[in-house]
Amino acid sequence: MTTTTLAVLVPLLPFLGSVAGLLLGRTAPGFVRPLAVLPTLAAAVLAVLVAIRQGGGEAIEASTRLTPTGSVPIDLSLYIDGFAALVAVLVGVVATCVQIYSTGYLRDDRRYPSYAALVSLFTSAMLLVVYSGDLMVLLVGWEIMGICSYFLVGHYWETPEARAASLKAFLVTKLGDVPFLIGLFALATDAGTFRITGVLDTVEKGGLDHPTLIALLLLAGVAGKSAQFPLHTWLPDAMAGPTPVSALIHAATMVAAGIYFTARLLPVFAESAAAMTVLAVMAAITMVGSALAALAQDDIKRVLAYSTIGQLGYMAGALAVGDRGAAVFHLVSHGAFKALLFLAAGTVIHAAGTNSLTAMSRMSGLAKRIPDAYWTMTVALLALAAIPPFAGFFSKEAVLVAAEHTALGDRTGIPAGAGWTVLVAGLLTALLTAAYALRLWLRTFRGRGAEAPDHGRQPIAMTTVLWVLAIPSLGFGLTVTYLDDWFDGHALTPTVTTAVLGTGLAAAGAVITYAVWRTLAARTGAVQPPVPHVAHPDADAGLVEAEALHLPHPAEDPADPGRALLGPLHAPAADGFHLDAVYRAAFVRPVLAAASLVRFLDREVVDTYVRAAGNSAQGLGWLVRRAQTGNIQTYLSALLAGSVVLVIAAVALANAVAGA
Repeated sequence: MTTTTLAVLVPLLPFLGSVAGLLLGRTAPGFVRPLAVLPTLAAAVLAVLVAIRQGGGEAIEASTRLTPTGSVPIDLSLYIDGFAALVAVLVGVVATCVQIYSTGYLRDDRRYPSYAALVSLFTSAMLLVVYSGDLMVLLVGWEIMGICSYFLVGHYWETPEARAASLKAFLVTKLGDVPFLIGLFALATDAGTFRITGVLDTVEKGGLDHPTLIALLLLAGVAGKSAQFPLHTWLPDAMAGPTPVSALIHAATMVAAGIYFTARLLPVFAESAAAMTVLAVMAAITMVGSALAALAQDDIKRVLAYSTIGQLGYMAGALAVGDRGAAVFHLVSHGAFKALLFLAAGTVIHAAGTNSLTAMSRMSGLAKRIPDAYWTMTVALLALAAIPPFAGFFSKEAVLVAAEHTALGDRTGIPAGAGWTVLVAGLLTALLTAAYALRLWLRTFRGRGAEAPDHGRQPIAMTTVLWVLAIPSLGFGLTVTYLDDWFDGHALTPTVTTAVLGTGLAAAGAVITYAVWRTLAARTGAVQPPVPHVAHPDADAGLVEAEALHLPHPAEDPADPGRALLGPLHAPAADGFHLDAVYRAAFVRPVLAAASLVRFLDREVVDTYVRAAGNSAQGLGWLVRRAQTGNIQTYLSALLAGSVVLVIAAVALANAVAGA
């Protein structure tokens, strides 16, 4: 079988599994789980075969004309270089792990068939984005992911949080997609093609007439899809969906799509120094702001959500300094340990028996009860904090090295200011990342909360997946010296300067956090055997348990090191620096006010004229109806009166003419 055929099957198999799962979900429920897992697993295996055959060498290309357009043609094409091959393997492996994990996590969910089908469709759409060689076909996968995220985030639609989160995710990403679409059309107009290779050839020849405008329009879509400032606010709220969905969105699909797209078309962005500077500033604000917000969150999934935003900021920073190899390397590395973090968090939630105990301040006794999640999450947090030799250390160092080279003027065409911006923000974020990673670990596994009932050993489908993902989280970075050909042929090994600075700051962040935690624990007596669990039938069991046990509310927990470290920044950071309030004041309220004005005008003006027109016709009809008496004498009298009037008028007109 040719490599091209294998590549076509990679996105096709999950799509067929999705269709079959939707069709057979009600009539043959026994086939739902095999149809969820097997096509995705087969796609992952085929993606590995494609990557082996591609080998990091010459790109694999194939295309056929999709339809005549009369202007810029649209082709159904494949373009698989080393980046695409590796990202496709990541998507396939993580999606397979999510599907297997979900068979245990959602085994009693009555809507599992539709959930599994949507996850397969989500996977297929991302693989289409990765392998596509035509921007319009890529856009199809891009938009399918948007609608899948809407349904999956809103899976628990009975809750107002899930409904609001799904709508917010859809609207915010669409806000970025509108300029993104305009940018694609402008790019195709300048290049004369939607083919990625054709666009890159045009850039190489200097054929783009409006590079800055195109780059900025495209960045709006990237900011929305990859949750970069200022369009990042949807991602923390998206935690209302099932935890496996969070793992898929954060690790291998949706949010990775914007970074991957920018990496694929990086020469287009590099044509504009202004666009690269904007990207660098956007990445810096995203990194630092999200790390501060993560340090203030109490919900374990929201901590991980803000962590994802920050790590995507690292990737965007690498792209801003012109190193797409470092960006994709961190994308793949991050995909492994972030999927592990979310799935381990899902195991914590599953062990607690209720989603209301996702607050770290209410957790206790979990390290011994769920050792698989404890040890694998420890590995993933070490990778997140970029502690050597874990995967995150090597990939994050690659970003810092790229920023250092740009800052020192080693890269031509990229502003040195962009390099300094990314480097300083990246080092500061390294300190903050280690701080919130250790805080999460301490409060989840060493905290004092309302211990939930022991629901027994976790399903083997869930625990097995955790250990599978722990392997690349620990060892993927060690393969960096063997993957040069996959990343534009240049080495991504750490340098002494950035390694010492980055690791030193991470260690400092961890030490300071631990010292503060120990001090607060000694002062408040928080480190003591966990108190017994108090059951309560209330819907918000976690809050009632906290009140019944006289535990501090998360917002007032005196044993939280994040509160002590952030000081006056804690309240705004916990609320995402009030960006949602700003958007409500700047956009939502004016739109609602305009809608109210339109409704008023429609009701009081337009409807008034419509009603008046109807009433006038009705009145005229009434008059005509009154004239139809059926009395011949009346008709003759009216005819005679009319004739007399006409005669008088004719005589008067004749006299007037004669007098003239």
